[in-house]
Amino acid sequence: MQEALMLVNNVDMASSNGATFDRLTPISGAVATRAAAATVESANAAANAAAAAFPQWSETTPEERRTILNKAADLIVARTPDFIQAMAGETGATAGWAGFNCYLASNMLREAASITTQITGEVIPSNKRGSLALALRQPVGVVFSIAPWNAPVILGVRGIALPLACGNTVILKASELCPMTHRLIGEVLREAGLPPGVLNVVLNAPKDAAAVVEALISHSTVRRITFTGSTRVGRTIAEVSAKYLKPCLLELGGKAPFVVLDDADLDEAVKAAAFGAFFNQGQICMSTERIIVDAKVADEFVKKLAVKAASLKSGLPGEEGCVLGSMIGSDAALRVKSLVDDSISKGASLLVGNSINGSIMTATVVDHVTPAMRLYSEESFGPVAAVMRFDSIEEALALANDTEYGLAAAVFGRDVTRALAVAKGIESGICHINAPTVHDEAQMPFGGVKASGYGRFGGKAAINEFTELRWITIQTEPQHYPI
Repeated sequence: MQEALMLVNNVDMASSNGATFDRLTPISGAVATRAAAATVESANAAANAAAAAFPQWSETTPEERRTILNKAADLIVARTPDFIQAMAGETGATAGWAGFNCYLASNMLREAASITTQITGEVIPSNKRGSLALALRQPVGVVFSIAPWNAPVILGVRGIALPLACGNTVILKASELCPMTHRLIGEVLREAGLPPGVLNVVLNAPKDAAAVVEALISHSTVRRITFTGSTRVGRTIAEVSAKYLKPCLLELGGKAPFVVLDDADLDEAVKAAAFGAFFNQGQICMSTERIIVDAKVADEFVKKLAVKAASLKSGLPGEEGCVLGSMIGSDAALRVKSLVDDSISKGASLLVGNSINGSIMTATVVDHVTPAMRLYSEESFGPVAAVMRFDSIEEALALANDTEYGLAAAVFGRDVTRALAVAKGIESGICHINAPTVHDEAQMPFGGVKASGYGRFGGKAAINEFTELRWITIQTEPQHYPI
């Protein structure tokens, strides 16, 4: 068992009332982490620390911020074994997935470091004689970032890196399902030399989440909120933020379509579809959930996909030959199986998978999925590929867009011009041609449309999210007034 305290003003801090909560490992049910359980008082202490640190941090030079962020990137790589241990215990993740989390998170920190010299403004021609008009970007103040469990290092770092690079101070609210993993991010930034109060990590018990979150959103010093997680919770975050008139950046659920045209390289499409649907047990917001295949090649494609899925061994993290690990809990596996069972009862064909052992679920392919089935519209967030067929491009687009979500998508076809036309017709923030739906790079504008959220993480696009654009004028000669 690991013990995790909050991190406030660079000091390890227990809850104000000494309360703790236990995060159980999803595999055996043993205690993985005993963590401090924040009260509203604890949350306010973190916000006050961030507010006190803001004036000095916002005046640091790009070089000062860049140096710390680059050092943190090095330290995340060096401490990869610690993150692997924490993620395995708290989320059941494989070592490969945890290692990739550290790799991409380090890239995000380096990208944020490079952004420090790209926060620019402009001179705007004024119609007022003798007036120099400037558009300047300045840090907003305190940013409250809420991180999820499914890619905890990547998404925890994503919620803090650009805000820090822009000169803001940050409160990171760890997921209740991986408190130690998110606490380690705070440790890394502290070790990298981040001054006290610039990053504060708050841990909370599940029962206290609503009170802690509203306390931080409503705190007078908090200026921005970021949330990555389910659309259901995201709606609540948006409502609370709106109540206090505070902008929020939301990256929410997905039901990513994967369109296979009749001229696609089927072997490449199968590899990409399997990766997109089953990697990290399908517990990624970009995971391939709906495979929409031209009827002329559907039988061949589905046969190849079933063979591929059957070759993917599921098991405990570290078990030899296992490429799929544990889901976040046995309840999650049961929920996904119920979606598959519902589709089978309504006429779909199970080609492979749909067996569970506790929190372990095998890669599953379901063919002939229709709108009457829950699997058609509900986000599974599990290792399931739902296949449906089309006879025309118009039908393919109708199927792809027949969802409340709009995060990631993919199109496979050798005629790239035609594939691009299909990609442009899909309602999603992200679309890849001849590549999986699961893909992220630190410098790319990442985000969705519709119920997948709004705003963009990543690269220069995120500067807009974490700075205020101000209009400032300087009068260069005496002015004339009508009165």
